[in-house]
Amino acid sequence: MATRKTTSPDKKKKEGPPKAGAFKARATKPTQFRFFYERGDFPIALGQSARGNVITWKAPIDQLDYHHYLPLFFDGLCEKTHPYSFFAREGVKDMLEAGGEKITPVVPQLIIPVKNALNTRDAEIVGVTLKLLQQLATSHPDVGAALVPYYRQILPIFNLLKNKNLNSGDQIDYGQKAGRNIGDLVHTTLNVFERTGGPDAFINIKYMVPTYESCMMR
Repeated sequence: MATRKTTSPDKKKKEGPPKAGAFKARATKPTQFRFFYERGDFPIALGQSARGNVITWKAPIDQLDYHHYLPLFFDGLCEKTHPYSFFAREGVKDMLEAGGEKITPVVPQLIIPVKNALNTRDAEIVGVTLKLLQQLATSHPDVGAALVPYYRQILPIFNLLKNKNLNSGDQIDYGQKAGRNIGDLVHTTLNVFERTGGPDAFINIKYMVPTYESCMMR
């Protein structure tokens, strides 16, 4: 008597590592920053100094409406075209240096622009954004803790890029400009977050980046 051949149920496929395309730079769209700049809404102009191009502010920076201007400058971090990229990056630096206590209340408005910049996977944009996040976290004693509730939104890309090293073949090398690779910048930024984020920082970083080791418990 012939036996009937049975088919075993399909086994679930194991999820492998992300494909190389996960690290490929994504096209960016014109930003709100570009729109406002072309409309002449920013109190800025291009100036010169001994170190090269600088922003000339037409109003005292610390008197600007940070709720209006700082998110727009962060939005411009997705730009790579001059002069938009120059004004956006230098504008963020200048505003973080001068903002003091005006920065903390604006943190919730900065999360989407930061996510957009990181999610471009563009080496230059990601590298610049990570360094500015370090400056943001240290710009005022309250800012680091104010960032903690938003780790779940901005740290997934950190977890993706934490091991991206020089010459990794994933088109995410920022080493030639920053002097370091993306993995180093991610690690340094996480260290800054832990140092400035207060008692809840480490556990929240660890939740999103499981391989992260504390820089304060050694």
